[in-house]
Amino acid sequence: MAKSFKSFKQQALTKPGVKREYEALAPEFALVETIIRQRMKRGWSQADLASAIGTRQPVISRLERGEGNPSLKTLKRIAEALNLSLAVSMKEQKVM
Repeated sequence: MAKSFKSFKQQALTKPGVKREYEALAPEFALVETIIRQRMKRGWSQADLASAIGTRQPVISRLERGEGNPSLKTLKRIAEALNLSLAVSMKEQKVM
């Protein structure tokens, strides 16, 4: 019997190493999810967004797959094209 992704994820996150890595990627997941949602909300294709920021569609595709490494300048152009504000912050980590 095949597991659902939800049950697989729930089981995987019980492992401390998996949970730690998943949580470390949470900001990246959130950023990508916001870009995709806002792009789709406007009815834009990846090519439309790429054109709006002066790049090519494969750049947006890589970014949305989590394989890109966009500069702050690129993120700013994406935010402006999608009429969003960009906020970047750093916080001191708690030492255990």
